[in-house]
Amino acid sequence: MTLIDVGWHAGLDAPFAPFAAAGFELARVAVAYGATFRVYTADGDELADLAGRLRHEATGRRDLPAVGDWVAVKRTTIEGGRATIHGVLPRKSLFSRKAAGDETTEQILAANVDTAFLITGLDGDFNVRRIERYLVMTWESGAAPVVVLNKADLADDLDARLDEVRAVALGVPVHPISARQQTGLDELDHYLQPGQTIAVLGSSGVGKSTLINRFLGEERLRTREVRGGDDRGRHTTTHRELVRLPGGALLIDTPGMRELQLWSSDTGVVEAFDDIAALGEDCHFADCVHEHEPRCAVKQAVAEGRLDAARLENYHKLRRELSWLATRQAGLGQQTEKKKLRAIFRAIRKQEHSKGKP
Repeated sequence: MTLIDVGWHAGLDAPFAPFAAAGFELARVAVAYGATFRVYTADGDELADLAGRLRHEATGRRDLPAVGDWVAVKRTTIEGGRATIHGVLPRKSLFSRKAAGDETTEQILAANVDTAFLITGLDGDFNVRRIERYLVMTWESGAAPVVVLNKADLADDLDARLDEVRAVALGVPVHPISARQQTGLDELDHYLQPGQTIAVLGSSGVGKSTLINRFLGEERLRTREVRGGDDRGRHTTTHRELVRLPGGALLIDTPGMRELQLWSSDTGVVEAFDDIAALGEDCHFADCVHEHEPRCAVKQAVAEGRLDAARLENYHKLRRELSWLATRQAGLGQQTEKKKLRAIFRAIRKQEHSKGKP
């Protein structure tokens, strides 16, 4: 395996040049095990720890490596020793969300993704509003979204479902498939080009692991049946991992997300709801927010049936969520993040001490 095999391209030369001059090597993060990482180097994969300076200077999650990141490492010649990560190169895209729960902290899902497969099941857990939320996050990340509707064999009215999704995934490719029956998968081959990085995102039980096993050509990832009654799944993937497919594409599998709270998505909302933005250009007031203002072109479109009322409602819901989150981020959120980082670094120091490191 070479760095080209894990996505290296000439555009990385300039940002890596200062690290190369300092004697570091280029690597890509394959797995993050808390404070330890598995990275792909020019000679294969190995474990790596964070350099003390990188830990000390980090002010938030974004300053630390994530799966898919390109990093500068110093490798050791000691048998059984680990490499050390000294820096993270600028990212072309970044997926993040607010961590589940009450604390205002960011969770990084994946970095340097070219295309995101947004997987939704066409069974009892089908939810158009959730698709909108995933689209917002993807547009904000900088990656290109592709909606993959799995379990097409279970859809009562496939054409109606496709119309629903295409009405909210404006300009985004939508592919109905059945990973279990292996139908429609050829339509996804176009995205699986050598060196391209694909992130697979979706709720538990939508069939991500089954689909990835089909791409890999083997049953490498564990799958479980969804629960009876509501078609919701249980987590089978427990960590994010960058894997290379037989054809040369790179794939990042992610744990199923039952709760997807956005982190910062002003750009994502504009992209995902550009139909509302276009209608808003005809509003009487330039600063119309499409709620209670008179002569609102967006509300008029809803009244005339040209815009789904539920779509506008979800738009307002996401904007309110982001406004609340921005307030939290400016205050308690940053304090909480610093406390969590200090806890992580204490754990790292404890781990190093137990190994006899100074």
